[in-house]
Amino acid sequence: MQSKQSAPAKAVVIYSGGMDSFTVLHLAKQQGFDVHALSFDYGQRHNKELAVAAAVCQQENIPHKVVDITAINQLLQGSSLTSKDIDIPTGDYADANMKSTVVPNRNMILLSLAIGYAVSLQADKVFYGAHSGDHDIYPDCRPEFVDAINSVSALANYEPIEIVSPFLHDSKLTILKTGLDMGLDYANTWTCYQGLEKACGKCGSCIERLGAFAALGLTDPIAYY
Repeated sequence: MQSKQSAPAKAVVIYSGGMDSFTVLHLAKQQGFDVHALSFDYGQRHNKELAVAAAVCQQENIPHKVVDITAINQLLQGSSLTSKDIDIPTGDYADANMKSTVVPNRNMILLSLAIGYAVSLQADKVFYGAHSGDHDIYPDCRPEFVDAINSVSALANYEPIEIVSPFLHDSKLTILKTGLDMGLDYANTWTCYQGLEKACGKCGSCIERLGAFAALGLTDPIAYY
């Protein structure tokens, strides 16, 4: 008599709709996890990414929750992504003015909520798409932060939840290569910090994305102004 095959392990993926989390989402799925996508509306200007994320999850039949936490937007001011009176900066991520895109304590908040969701699902992993290109600007994407949040996560509940950042030490180019090798279509992503009909092509997020495609001799499939 054959034994029943055990159900695949569950994992929560913080899924913004951008190319990094898009790749992580499919990587976790490819690794055999029962993926549950989690997106957050925290009052970001570029909330167009949420519609893109929802469309992908519907197409891929991935359970998806979009959680409205806009009530805390008033606590997360001082960032050009959440404060309408601060212009979105243009230029490379290396420029100091890109620090205005840092949302106070964002990943600490989002990961905390994702950990709670993972516990409720009886999942033991939370994936998110931090990568090496974020390290200079975003403190909550650095290896030290990931190590520390993993230590806290192991203590915060009866069930330890591991925070997994597959591309923590890799570049945007590596992420793109990995996704293309999986056959992913990056037309189904949104990276621009401006929530316009087309991508601006001028913000640091767009420039980094365009640079990755150019390094491979490819044209980015999304529309730009």
